[in-house]
Amino acid sequence: MAMYAFFYCALFLGVSTEFVWKHHNNEELSSILEEVHENCPNITRVYALTEPSVRNVPLYVIEFSDTPGFHQPYKPEVKYVGNIHGNEVLGRELLLGLAYYLCEEYNKHDRRIRNLIHNTRIHLLPSMNPDGWQLSTDTGGQDFLLGRNNNHSVDLNRNFPDLDAITFEFERQGISHNNHLLKDLTRLAAPLEPETRAVMRWIMSVPFVLSAAMHGGDLVANYPYDESRSGAPVSEYSASPDDETFRELAMTYAEAHADMASANRPGCRFGDETNAYNFGKQGGVTNGAAWYSLRGGMQDFNYLATNAFEVTLELGCQKYPYEKDLEKEWFRNKDALLAYIWKAHTGIKGIVKDDSGFIQNAVISVVNITGSVPRPIRHDITSGIYGDYYRLLTPGHYEVTASHPGYFPVSRVVTVPTHQTSARIVNFKLEPTTSWFDDYTFGVYPHGLRDGQPRIYKRSLYHKVANAMLDKTH
Repeated sequence: MAMYAFFYCALFLGVSTEFVWKHHNNEELSSILEEVHENCPNITRVYALTEPSVRNVPLYVIEFSDTPGFHQPYKPEVKYVGNIHGNEVLGRELLLGLAYYLCEEYNKHDRRIRNLIHNTRIHLLPSMNPDGWQLSTDTGGQDFLLGRNNNHSVDLNRNFPDLDAITFEFERQGISHNNHLLKDLTRLAAPLEPETRAVMRWIMSVPFVLSAAMHGGDLVANYPYDESRSGAPVSEYSASPDDETFRELAMTYAEAHADMASANRPGCRFGDETNAYNFGKQGGVTNGAAWYSLRGGMQDFNYLATNAFEVTLELGCQKYPYEKDLEKEWFRNKDALLAYIWKAHTGIKGIVKDDSGFIQNAVISVVNITGSVPRPIRHDITSGIYGDYYRLLTPGHYEVTASHPGYFPVSRVVTVPTHQTSARIVNFKLEPTTSWFDDYTFGVYPHGLRDGQPRIYKRSLYHKVANAMLDKTH
């Protein structure tokens, strides 16, 4: 009898509880993440960003990886950010559900989920604005604006440094510089909020490749740029250099969603509107500024400050859906959430090195040579601490160049296939110009003995400016 009781208890403890679709409060949110971690301790890590919210609520993240807490070369990093606006809550619950689902399916030995987690480092931030969520919830959750902002009444999706203005000015001056622009920022339009600072530090400390920000109020996948070049408030298409890639990323989510891309579904009505536009008529996607222009958004900041490509997901007409509808929304979004993460495995990836080790901050430049006229994509990315880079690209033919000061650039022609399950691996080995010069002038073998340690080059100015921007005293 005692042995039976022991067996029953062990069986009970070994079975995870079912995920309950409800509006989880801020305390329950962290408990859910910890429960997922307890059920999947070898592939998850729960951590908080460097600063809490204004009301001192930690901004919790759960990470999925086969080596939690560590970046690995050739494995892209992806993030989802929910609840940026406190009264737009569906993303918050979808990310909690996604965390539970990934763990559960991994433990069931689902081959596709295991493959995804073993080859991707996934970060889920269910709530960037827990204070706004609390206000919205405490007041009934049905006000279109109440709870949108943080506890300082600041819209967090207008609080990021406006790097669009910098890149547009460079365009007007004919300057070909369109990446890692934080070092070119001279002043802030407004002080950074603690939630913004925390997310900025996160964005710049983890080498994210792909990202999505989750909102509510319409049903559409929105892609850069969010800000218009002319300053027009609406209806001005503002293309980024990676417009084709961003459109494909947005289409991936829209087409895998239950009806985001459907031309026959009803549009979202606001107030007394009689005619509601259905974004499904344009495939369920939109350029941000073609819809309406905004400054200081997180989406464009990701693209212009780092290597990350981010789109904005408007998940439905109801900002604060009824609890009874949450599970239905999960099934409407589940396939899209997974399909979008897989897009981190498209395009090309590789390592840049020399004879002595990895080269950090090597510049990866791309020219699209698919058609009769070569088209440079005027947005370079850079290699990480292990010399690894990840370049999202649409199918086609490209000339890819790796370069770094003090080295001869190396170019290769690459074909990105139509259907990818893994990014093409394109590695680069660079030759130092000094070694060539010594060999030519003095007859010294260019690859002479060195200390054998990986040589890592740091862009100290970038980090110095970034840290100053994020300092509370600035």
